[in-house]
Amino acid sequence: MRWLIPAAGLVALSGCDVPSEFLQRMEHQAKYEYYEASDFWADGRAMRQPPANTIPRERFASVSEIKDPIARQTAVTGRANGQPTATIPVTVDQALLTLGQRKYNIVCSQCHGVLGDGNSVVAENMALRLPPSLLELETKPAGHFYTAINEGYGVMPSFSGELDVRERWAVVAYVRALQEARNIRTAGQQPVPQENR
Repeated sequence: MRWLIPAAGLVALSGCDVPSEFLQRMEHQAKYEYYEASDFWADGRAMRQPPANTIPRERFASVSEIKDPIARQTAVTGRANGQPTATIPVTVDQALLTLGQRKYNIVCSQCHGVLGDGNSVVAENMALRLPPSLLELETKPAGHFYTAINEGYGVMPSFSGELDVRERWAVVAYVRALQEARNIRTAGQQPVPQENR
């Protein structure tokens, strides 16, 4: 029984000599690349058409209810006529803002700060480029923020895998709310000069 513990340790240590090719074999396995030909399928293509009535994960009720295809495309891409759309193409209500706040706090606040001002522990430790204050980007159209979330921007990666279309617009609506809240002043309070913000 006493020899069992050292034997188990030797077995565990022997696992450290496993070649990386074995551990990463999925990278080296046989597979089809995009648009590659295939002898397996009758049409000779490796890429397959999705089954009929497949619903993409980007779809949600607000988009599917938009009958105009151009308006629907704007809601999915954040662009109208190739430019970022100026308005949020979904209905902004309390439920959307609540969803936006929750998703912003989970996905965005680590870098952009809880208030959207770019002050966060993660931002303090970034070496390449500090995340911008979203409050100072209030002149950017709504589609700018949506496109940044959807496709990435600068060193920021895309968060389309973490946020669906509705959640992306919810975050944009919440960022707009943060920007508006920054500009609200109580009666008699003087505006804060731009350089002191």
